[in-house]
Amino acid sequence: MSETSSLWTLFAGSFLAATLLPGGSEAILFGVLKLHPDQLWTALAVATLGNTLGGMSSYLLGCFIPQKTELKGLARVQQYGAPILLLSRVPLVGDPLCVAAGWLRLSPWQCALCIATGKFARYWIIAVLAV
Repeated sequence: MSETSSLWTLFAGSFLAATLLPGGSEAILFGVLKLHPDQLWTALAVATLGNTLGGMSSYLLGCFIPQKTELKGLARVQQYGAPILLLSRVPLVGDPLCVAAGWLRLSPWQCALCIATGKFARYWIIAVLAV
């Protein structure tokens, strides 16, 4: 697979994995880095961007849920605010956290920064193992 198509696949997989759809972008990143180790920083940036945009799409989804509905885990998100989104990288927990942050109308910029930081940290660990 060429570098360009590998990176596009990584972006798409990272984006979809960060939504409510199941997916494993870590395996894609690992594969891309095994095929193209010279693309370390580019692959990390692409995976982080895709996953962050996917997380923000969950945030946006939360903005559209009527505020009459009570969401699970809301107390934790209210207690810690946007920094709890550093945990958005955790499987099964991360997506609902992003939705709850949108429902609470937390600052989108702070949320994006916290999501990106958490996602980058996870991908950095995968990259260290791959290279």
